[in-house]
Amino acid sequence: MTTTRCGPTPGSTAALVQRDLRVLWHPFTQHSVWPADEPIVVDRAQGMYFWDTDGNRYLDGVSSLWLTVHGHRVPEIDEAVRAQLGRLDHTTFLGLSHQPGIELAEKLLATAPAGLSRVFFAGDGSSAVEAALKMAFQATAQSSARSGGASRSLYLHVAEGYHGDTLGSVSVGGMELFHSTYRPILIGTRMVSSPGVLASGQSRAERAVEVLAEMRLSLEEAEGAVCAVVIEPLVQAAGGMLTHDVSFVRGVRTLCDEFDALMVVDEVATGIGRTGRMWAVDHAGVTPDLMTCGKGLSGGYLPLSAVLAREEVYEAFLGAPAEARTFFHGHSYTANPLCCAAAIANLDLMVARGTVAHAARVGDRIGELTAGIAAHEGVVEVRRVGTMTGIEVAAVGERTGFAICQAARRRGVWVRPLGDVVVLMPPLAIGEDDLLTLCGVVEDSVREVLG
Repeated sequence: MTTTRCGPTPGSTAALVQRDLRVLWHPFTQHSVWPADEPIVVDRAQGMYFWDTDGNRYLDGVSSLWLTVHGHRVPEIDEAVRAQLGRLDHTTFLGLSHQPGIELAEKLLATAPAGLSRVFFAGDGSSAVEAALKMAFQATAQSSARSGGASRSLYLHVAEGYHGDTLGSVSVGGMELFHSTYRPILIGTRMVSSPGVLASGQSRAERAVEVLAEMRLSLEEAEGAVCAVVIEPLVQAAGGMLTHDVSFVRGVRTLCDEFDALMVVDEVATGIGRTGRMWAVDHAGVTPDLMTCGKGLSGGYLPLSAVLAREEVYEAFLGAPAEARTFFHGHSYTANPLCCAAAIANLDLMVARGTVAHAARVGDRIGELTAGIAAHEGVVEVRRVGTMTGIEVAAVGERTGFAICQAARRRGVWVRPLGDVVVLMPPLAIGEDDLLTLCGVVEDSVREVLG
């Protein structure tokens, strides 16, 4: 008797997709349309590329969501994680310490803007922002209590901003698509316009003056109730790679000093070399009071983030145990040794290979290679700081940005859109040949979709 097999072969891509659709709920994914988009099931990765379970190879044009620095499966980072696994897998960081955590904090501070002196580890970008927001409130509240001043509980933030998906980080976000649903359950904030959204013919420097004036007015109207101003320096990444002038970052520092508010900069996306400097604030030459980092911190290997703080912020939490000035915040996997080992190896490699300087050259090269497509009548604007690049296109039907990314996928390049902005964010270590492929394929795909 012959048995007829029904359905996909077990272990095949089709079978894996069916299993996925039965049990999983993916982030930022509309599952009503996703099955028709021919989902990719990733099987393995090496260097700048990953392969799907059908054997197709893709150039990782967005660094696996802006994470990878040197590429995938870097021998030095692999070995560092293996060596750490042979010594210590995990222990709590609550009241205990370990060498990888100490060493990583030292290395981070060695790269940081002058004046940042303390490192608090978190798990991902959103949790780092959440910690920074609580630090800002508690530090100002405890400092005010000592001096007899009033408590401040408001945050000032920027439209089109994105700082993560936990409730505190959503509260200081400014993207209606992502955040409007949750407004009724968020903390109190004030929002000013985006410095990256320009009027016709307006320069970024002119826009910076305009938004800083709006920020000043908001701070005056708040009458000393703002504990912190929260910004993404130079690039509002998830907002569509909206870029602004360095004078805006400098102006925020000046206003924070004048109105006695803490300056919180979110470098989860912009830090670790993405802008052609180690930190985006390095372009402006300012030091924030609190700075978050994540994404590329571990080289794209393991979930790890951090908040870097000035000593004055740290000292606001010191006191006798009975005073309850402690920062009662953390999580079970704080400073996981395996994550720290990966991050140490990543930072060491960045120094040894001159990765930040290379990233600056890669960014300049992206600018040269996208100059042609920038002139296309269907391209609204190409925005770039360092390697962080957004190609905004005019909509020609629904999901135009997605259609361009699908066209690139058919050509062996993986990129993702933010609405109708096609994002290029390659690993910082990408070489010339792969860069030519990335920019060439994206240009061909834009022309295919836009005509």
